[in-house]
Amino acid sequence: MSVWLERENPARLGELVGRVPVAEAADVDEAVRAADAAQRSWALTPVAERVEVLRRAAAAFEDASLNEEAAVLLAGESGKPLGDCRGEIRFSAVFLRWVAERAPEVLADVETDDASGRLLLRRRPYGVVAAITPWNAPIILTMLKVGPALASGNTVVVKPSPLAPLAVSRLLALFPSELVKVVHGEAETGAALVGHPLVRKVAFTGGEAAGRAIGALAGQMITPAVLELGGNDPAVFLPDAEFTDAAMDRLVMGSFQSAGQVCMAAKRLYVPAAREAEFRDAYVKAAERVVVLGDPLEETTTVGPVITAQAAERIRGLISVGEAVRLGRVACDPSRGHYVRPTLLTGLDDASPVVADEQFGPVVPLLTYSGTEEVLARANAGELGLGASVWSADEERAFDFARRFEAGFTFVNTHGRTGMALRAPFGGVKRSGHGREYGDEGILEYAQTCSVHAPAAFRAGGAGMAAAAYPV
Repeated sequence: MSVWLERENPARLGELVGRVPVAEAADVDEAVRAADAAQRSWALTPVAERVEVLRRAAAAFEDASLNEEAAVLLAGESGKPLGDCRGEIRFSAVFLRWVAERAPEVLADVETDDASGRLLLRRRPYGVVAAITPWNAPIILTMLKVGPALASGNTVVVKPSPLAPLAVSRLLALFPSELVKVVHGEAETGAALVGHPLVRKVAFTGGEAAGRAIGALAGQMITPAVLELGGNDPAVFLPDAEFTDAAMDRLVMGSFQSAGQVCMAAKRLYVPAAREAEFRDAYVKAAERVVVLGDPLEETTTVGPVITAQAAERIRGLISVGEAVRLGRVACDPSRGHYVRPTLLTGLDDASPVVADEQFGPVVPLLTYSGTEEVLARANAGELGLGASVWSADEERAFDFARRFEAGFTFVNTHGRTGMALRAPFGGVKRSGHGREYGDEGILEYAQTCSVHAPAAFRAGGAGMAAAAYPV
């Protein structure tokens, strides 16, 4: 008898959005072995032909009826606003097309023939990639793994989050079934996948606790892993920063998109002490313009519920400390779902849990500083280093400051998705993970460099060298 995972709508408690079957260890083994068998011929397929699979999937993602179907499903299971869900699917198509365009060049053999000899560098696939993906942006964070992996000649077994398995599974069905397999389940299913001896690479996006477990198991198997973990991103406003309406709108949504449940959200706001009141006034007014807490299926909603009752309870506990400023407009009955009103907290110090730890929800602390060296040290404090932002009227000054951030990605005069670029590698430093997504580096994460070398000394007419000599 099959065991099922059921997904309740976090905006409409008691409403079942859908269910998926739980994969037992034998199911995982079957999926990995089938992917391994298909990978051998897939690796021999020219890159130009491999990327056509990505283009076909992108075209399907762009189909209006399919996009709407998947977007409604994603909004129902995750609580993300419908417009945001549509945008995520469209952007996933853009990303797949970008990989299809870049991969032939990035993955091409590189050959050098000169006075030192002949060197061939080949980009070879790993084999089967295990992709374990989260619930907060499940479509794009899955495509960040599937697209480069397939282009590089790997096959993929995806385990979506049990909190958002439906829409991503619908879209993964558009890829050839022999190349992309899907298994569902909780931690046990993930462990069976990561620990499988035929898995040659692991790609994970999620929280630190799960990342530690996955990293430990991958290490035990000596399987390389890309880990994109949490962040506690600071947003530092230098003394000359301009608090324009457009800038504040970007910042507010950089904190509260997906109800603040984003690894790269602006989670700590630092402003000069002399400008605190000015900043706070501009921030609250921006929230009135852009924050509408409501049902995700309503077109005007910009912030939906958080993912679970446990998450809502945890976040309300964080809000209970400090002076709370409730933000934006409420356009729903909050008792119908896991709603938490976006909140700005003031009067806190750096030791407060909402400052020192990643809150991962619709609450953000406002902190003041007196000098740039001081704020830099405070912004770099802690063991997380995913993203950061610096805001200044002087771009050169902003870049000089950004060079000293301990962060894998620094935004300038914006924060979050508005500051991303397909060409710009994204990933963390310190305990925020390792490996990169986006950019050429994100493609190369799924290809191994293999060398073929003929030293000049041993070619016809070469001078030779002693049998045990070191190269020169």
